Amino acid sequence: MASRAYPVATAATAEWRDFVALTKPRVLTLVVFTGLCGLLAAPVAINPVLGFTAILCIALGAGAAGALNQWYEADLDAMMTRTANRPLPAGRMDRQTALHFGVGLGAFSVILMGLAVNLLSAAILALSILFYVVVYTIWLKRRTPQNIVIGGAAGAFPALIGWAAATGRVETLPVLLFALVFLWTPPHFWALALFINSDYARAGVPMLPAVAGQRATRIQIMLYTVPMAAAAVAPWAMGLTGALYGIGASLLSGVFLLLALRVGFSREREQAKMKPERRLFAFSILYLFLIFGILVADRLVLA
Repeated sequence: MASRAYPVATAATAEWRDFVALTKPRVLTLVVFTGLCGLLAAPVAINPVLGFTAILCIALGAGAAGALNQWYEADLDAMMTRTANRPLPAGRMDRQTALHFGVGLGAFSVILMGLAVNLLSAAILALSILFYVVVYTIWLKRRTPQNIVIGGAAGAFPALIGWAAATGRVETLPVLLFALVFLWTPPHFWALALFINSDYARAGVPMLPAVAGQRATRIQIMLYTVPMAAAAVAPWAMGLTGALYGIGASLLSGVFLLLALRVGFSREREQAKMKPERRLFAFSILYLFLIFGILVADRLVLA
């Protein structure tokens, strides 16, 4: 599909708000929260200054990934209603500025993490940035409806980075948290894609609803929710957390599964209004915040 022309900034017209917008602040909130929870759930105490530095680096790294994503996808953003007012497609910033900002922010975050915290967390942070920009944004997103499935790994790294920052190791619990977010990503994004499918179709992005249809997408949402729920409960089943987390994760995952089943078996009248999909999408965000919050609370109880 031919790209729609969008205004190109010819001068330094960007304001500080535009640089903030480049970092995708809404996504950043969840990234920082899961990274912080990974750090707080670790079985060791970290110096508060180092802990703050680690979370700052996670935030800066995620912001860099968001900026580079918008640099590369300015043409797609211009064709979608929900992204058309971003700094690049709206003409408030030129692409070179966005590129320099993203690369500089990313390099700074990785170097600071390596010098101030430890090399393992810095390496995982670098991997997460490269995965989101190169694997998801450049390679997968425009080529395959599996873009979210594989690319979801990028958003699953923060808890792993937080844990590695605190302990200097990668252990079973953060790997399970990685798996949880990885498996959570497809039903979360496909629920969104179901009710903004026209945006993706107009931009030529091969999201699953546009390629395989709504029915196949609804089935996939249900199928991915089952292993996601298993990954959420696994830390308790393996004795890595206490009952507070286990009960909370079981209840929240049960609600998620019920909402996913409602999406999968929704009637034609409900599908027309997309109510089940909107409910699932809204709850999926709350779900991840609550799961990670309960994990930290459980760790504090056991301490």
